[in-house]
Amino acid sequence: MEGEPRPLPAEADLAAYRIVQEALTNVTRHSGATSAVVRVRYGAEDVVVSVEDDGTPGSGAPSAGGSGIRGMRDRAEALGGGLDAGPGPDGGFTVRARLPL
Repeated sequence: MEGEPRPLPAEADLAAYRIVQEALTNVTRHSGATSAVVRVRYGAEDVVVSVEDDGTPGSGAPSAGGSGIRGMRDRAEALGGGLDAGPGPDGGFTVRARLPL
């Protein structure tokens, strides 16, 4: 966790929860990861949630067009935010959502 934790607006709180939930579901279903890290950064005007795993994406790995990723992106964009999902810089897979407050 980074920043000062505080209550979020209900819509942002639910979106953050569901995005992390779906990202962790994708880790267990697709990545073969041995670990995943969830980060929450509270900013003055937004909250950023990210999930990074150490898996090796294979033929079953989620793609940017998968319905799970599409749903996470839709949740973020409905609040005026955005979502990036793809291979991490050091391997694995990363999902990062920015939700304005």
